[in-house]
Amino acid sequence: MKKFFALVLFLVPFIIICQTISGKVVRVADGDTVTLLDSTNKQIRIRLYGIDCPESKQDFGQVAKKFTSDLCFGQYIKVEVRDIDRYGRTVGIIWAQDTVNVNFELLKAGLAWHYKQYDKSPAYAQAEEKARAKKIGLWKQPNAIAPWEFRKQKKKVAQENAKVTQKNKKTA
Repeated sequence: MKKFFALVLFLVPFIIICQTISGKVVRVADGDTVTLLDSTNKQIRIRLYGIDCPESKQDFGQVAKKFTSDLCFGQYIKVEVRDIDRYGRTVGIIWAQDTVNVNFELLKAGLAWHYKQYDKSPAYAQAEEKARAKKIGLWKQPNAIAPWEFRKQKKKVAQENAKVTQKNKKTA
């Protein structure tokens, strides 16, 4: 029995990775997160694999969201599932109109960073490098801040504000 459970635990990631899902995009939360409605009317949050777009309140965040919307909102898409993230989102490569790799197009348009920590694709790395060299999209900015750095700064500010608030409550 233990061998069976070990085998199942070993195979589950491969089953997830080999899966393709499809449906209609019913929401675009930001440049790299959409919600898909599948054939059973189940909503599935999809996080685009291998890229990280600017946050909504960050420069080019709304531009990335609009770009993603223009490519796939209201469209039927296919998703090559690569993982399930810690927030329960399906992580994958989105194919719009069967041939348009949305993840790759965001990189080419200079509206995303290649998330090298999670993806080693030479094509994705090259697309980002070309966009940077041509100063396309967010690369027009001399000091573009990566979304993970932006989130880290935002979290630090929130923690500092919480400390100040708590200190003010103690002195009041």
